[in-house]
Amino acid sequence: MKNKFLKISIAASFLVSVSTLNVACNNDTLEEKEYKGAFAGDNFFRNEQECFFGLVGTYDVMRKYAGGFENMVTFFNAASDDFYAGGGSATDGAGIQGASSFQINPNTMPASYWKDYYQGIARANALILNAPNASMDETLKQRFISEAKTLRALYYFDLLRVFGNIPLILKPFEATDDFYNVPQVTPAQVYAQIEKDLTEALPNLPMTVSGEEKGRLTQGAAKALLGKVYLYQNKKSEAAAQFADVNGTPGGTSQYGYKLLANYDDLWKAGVALGGTADPYEFTSESIIEASHSDQGKSDWGFWGQGKDEGNSICVMTAPRSYNRISQTNPADNAPDIVSGWAFNTVTTDLFNFMQSDPRVNATILNMNALKAQGKADYAPAYKDTGYFLNKFMPTSDKKSTLGVTELNYRQNYIVIRLADTYLMEAEALNGTGSRAQALLDAVRARVGLASIPVSLQAIKDERRRELAGEGHRFFDLVRWGDASTKLASKGFVAGKNEIMPIPLTELTGTILKQNPGY
Repeated sequence: MKNKFLKISIAASFLVSVSTLNVACNNDTLEEKEYKGAFAGDNFFRNEQECFFGLVGTYDVMRKYAGGFENMVTFFNAASDDFYAGGGSATDGAGIQGASSFQINPNTMPASYWKDYYQGIARANALILNAPNASMDETLKQRFISEAKTLRALYYFDLLRVFGNIPLILKPFEATDDFYNVPQVTPAQVYAQIEKDLTEALPNLPMTVSGEEKGRLTQGAAKALLGKVYLYQNKKSEAAAQFADVNGTPGGTSQYGYKLLANYDDLWKAGVALGGTADPYEFTSESIIEASHSDQGKSDWGFWGQGKDEGNSICVMTAPRSYNRISQTNPADNAPDIVSGWAFNTVTTDLFNFMQSDPRVNATILNMNALKAQGKADYAPAYKDTGYFLNKFMPTSDKKSTLGVTELNYRQNYIVIRLADTYLMEAEALNGTGSRAQALLDAVRARVGLASIPVSLQAIKDERRRELAGEGHRFFDLVRWGDASTKLASKGFVAGKNEIMPIPLTELTGTILKQNPGY
């Protein structure tokens, strides 16, 4: 996290790394040796500082959404109907290519999507178990534990969405435990634990945060996540109630201080570097849960993607290859000042056409076809090129760093849940009917200057596609709605199989874990 959290995040990650949990672990001697050498809880979490370090390490796993090559956003964008995997070739990243064509298998499914989240769960478990014995203020202690429970709920929710059938682990392993034989439980059991964690956490979380605490979880964040968890279980009335508390009056400011930004484009900007004036484009009034990135981590190839880097990798991954801006006589006519990237997540022509005449189209899609035709810029077409690129995370000069390797140190944050998202989820939970659902849909559209249209579930689905394009939600939306088999048929989606991903082979070897159906 940036601010106070970010300054100690790498150190904290190191301190809690011994809590790392790989459920399968396989029979690697080094991993087993490292695990058996883990510290005991009574030798850590003894005071506020140590508990805080443990909490920061638990937050750190949120970088999975946008950090490293194997990040959630580009992977699940590729699995949707709005993007291809793209990249340099059909073999550029077996995991993301397999996700896009639905040819992914246990060998090509990156193990990090399993291991990283279980690492975060292990860190949360260690804090939840040991913090009660720490010598520190009791109110602050309960807040730390509640933040850890909320993070554990978030990580389990993502594991459920990705893999479906997973083990439920609620305490740190002891060296004598049989950690090769941890059984899977039903999704219902995991959902029940997520709900329990969030409802227990709520009373001890702050209503709002400010200053150096921006980015830490609040009551509004836990309620938004709980509403989303209910919605994914089709518990619509419970979901609507949670979202109503988060959203308040549509278009207004909620009790938690949430309010839609006046300018949609501001959601995708980055301001000054850490250490200067506060960045006005991070932790805004629209942000509910936000994963923080920094240009100060000096991320380098030697450790990129290993949990120690701080940059947003979506930026360089989604930019055109060999981008070349051609200067114009009038600077106002210049093409965007962006850095060449790796051409992942090329936009489908279907999404481009779907967004025509929508005010959000230019913030969402970089149209290289138009720039090239106008003689303003050029690029090298790569795999699955359409001439359209995801613009929301484009690596412009204001997002890059002079520290470390430039392409690995972009500071743009990733917003996990934002207010427009919860508006539309509440409208969906209300079955797309009634005056409140209409007001919620209208507020999202009015922010970008669009007129009201009659609310319906289809109108909400269409609005989510336009409003949230490229943010990693579309695949999960299609699965939740039961639309994936139709919308993704041309990409090879198989109903009853591809709603979830295969469990990586490394996590199955030598364990009692069972592979997901069809894989």
